[in-house]
Amino acid sequence: MARRRNRLRHAARRRMMPGMEHEGKGARLRIRIVFDEGGMIGPGKAELLERIARSGSIAAAGREMGMSYKRAWELIGTLNAMFRAPLVARTRGGPGGGGAELTDLGREVLALYRGIEAEAAGAGAAGMAALRALLRDPPRDI
Repeated sequence: MARRRNRLRHAARRRMMPGMEHEGKGARLRIRIVFDEGGMIGPGKAELLERIARSGSIAAAGREMGMSYKRAWELIGTLNAMFRAPLVARTRGGPGGGGAELTDLGREVLALYRGIEAEAAGAGAAGMAALRALLRDPPRDI
């Protein structure tokens, strides 16, 4: 039962993630940077940061991605501990409620990660097209 629930959760997440829809128009490169110290940042954490920046809320960002607030906060806690300063600053609740925002370092880390992704995609485009052409039933370009 837990496996089925996880499969459904991951399928829902893929449907909600920008750029993760399968359109049959090619291949995509997913970059995960693993640091020697054991920390890592990849497409999921980058997306979480983007959604926090857009929504101003860890809970809303997590919901959009199909994860609990607790899981979203754990990921943010990991990121905040991994870098020399926090990437996300949280404000306490009050009459207007609490919130969260990316710090300057958070915006810088996100921009660097997305830049690395773009560079890798550009550099690997020809090789990815060649791999795609070797698929059993390559999708036809329109």
